Amino acid sequence: MFNFFSKNSFSIIKKFTLFSLLSSFFVFNVNAYPIFARQYFSSPREVSGRIACSYCHLAQKPIELSLPQSVFPNTIFEAIIKVPYDKNLKQVSGQGTKVGLNIGAVLILPEGFTLAPIDRIPASLRTKINNLSFLPYNNANKSTFLVGPVSGDKYDQLVFPVLSPDYGTNTSFLKSSVYVGGNRGRGQIYPNGEKSNNNIFTSSATGIINEIKPGAKNGFDVVIETKDGTSVIETIGAGANLIVKEGQSITVDQPLTTDPNVGGFGQSETEIMLQNPIRVKNLIVFTLFILLAQIFLVLKKKQFEKVQLFEMNF
Repeated sequence: MFNFFSKNSFSIIKKFTLFSLLSSFFVFNVNAYPIFARQYFSSPREVSGRIACSYCHLAQKPIELSLPQSVFPNTIFEAIIKVPYDKNLKQVSGQGTKVGLNIGAVLILPEGFTLAPIDRIPASLRTKINNLSFLPYNNANKSTFLVGPVSGDKYDQLVFPVLSPDYGTNTSFLKSSVYVGGNRGRGQIYPNGEKSNNNIFTSSATGIINEIKPGAKNGFDVVIETKDGTSVIETIGAGANLIVKEGQSITVDQPLTTDPNVGGFGQSETEIMLQNPIRVKNLIVFTLFILLAQIFLVLKKKQFEKVQLFEMNF
């Protein structure tokens, strides 16, 4: 989902420059363009519960989601997403060089919840956000927001400033589900089905490696001669570590490179309740009434015991 190291992505980035400037309303300046999932998937989450990012980031990794169990209407709160990984790890970029891992996330809020306007974000929360930029998923998913990719070395956690819905005719004071997906590192597959160079490459034929030569985009071409005399060319992405050599016999699906992927994707879900203040006030009054009733019951019991003791002595 958050693959921005391929050269083709730069042409797409230009097309979304205007949109990203308009989206700066959501928080500060946009410094990344997580558009691949939006371009190929109309909804970020399937009926089965699978989030679109998992189609490109094949390895499974854990994430952590933290947010309040309940909030009042028209209240700003923070949703914290942690995407842990070993900071010493390096990933393969689109050009084949070793770079630090990026992290990103998609937050799917209940209907009516949205990002908090900049002028309403407290200074303490703005410090936690740390200049993150957010984008809406699309017009049909107005409560779903994306962030990243951003440097995992700079951000230990991704903090979303969320505004709960105000009172209205459709206000529902019930529990609603919140879904989140988070990834670290580049994906293995682009949404169009093309493999990225952050992949293990295998042989599609059985035969003998006739030649290994430089290929396009700093990659390699492995020429395999099969038993029937035909040649099969395996295109290897830039930055791959070959584990085969010329003259070696190989079989179908045999690895030609090591697996460079050190990242992965994880998703989680929880619930949040839009709490009615009147309901809370009624609960407080009811609790106070029960407390007073208990106190008066104890006092009445003490009074009865004193009267009974007095009568016995008399």
